[in-house]
Amino acid sequence: MADTDAITLYDYWRSSATYRVRIALNLKGLRYTQKAVHLLRDGGEQHGAAYRALNPQASVPTLVHGERVIRQSLAIVEYLDEIAAPSLLPAAPLARARVRELALLIACDVHPLNNLRVARYLEHEFGADASARERWMRHWMAEGFRAFEALLAADGATGRCCHGDAPTLADACLVPQVYNARRFGLDLAPFPTLSRVADHCLTLPAFDAARPENQPDAVA
Repeated sequence: MADTDAITLYDYWRSSATYRVRIALNLKGLRYTQKAVHLLRDGGEQHGAAYRALNPQASVPTLVHGERVIRQSLAIVEYLDEIAAPSLLPAAPLARARVRELALLIACDVHPLNNLRVARYLEHEFGADASARERWMRHWMAEGFRAFEALLAADGATGRCCHGDAPTLADACLVPQVYNARRFGLDLAPFPTLSRVADHCLTLPAFDAARPENQPDAVA
């Protein structure tokens, strides 16, 4: 890969989408510069004109590599997969489909219902207080985790990680969502397989370094 020093990640320490990208960058041993975009300060720095020019969705992550700008966490991870080893997708087509299935379950079905924009809309449009918003989040995480747990537990391809014993795109999506679940007090006892996988991944240096609390913009 050419000029790895030119990678910049626009990031927010608690963003689970950027957490996925940090995991991928770390697993590949790529050096990168983080630029914090505070999603809460002054109404959210992501809404500023300069950042909107870079990412019209006013969201994180945004990855800049040289003159290339890539948005959306899974697009970023798959781009990184195409330019640097190790691959986070298996070689066999059916195995790749399984990993993508698991990753998309989190990224498309669970996470969008739990992100900051949804929580703010619930508060401002429907008057949902903090307790109601957290119940909403726990409900939709539990719904998704029930399916995720069943898919892991029923398949012999599950190993120490979601697929086999090496981390994949599925693990990069699961671990940040488990962080959110723990943050909002979801009981993980009904999900022993996915909890075991997430806990194993967090013993790996690439995942540990990507933890929200280990980021330069983290707030105690």
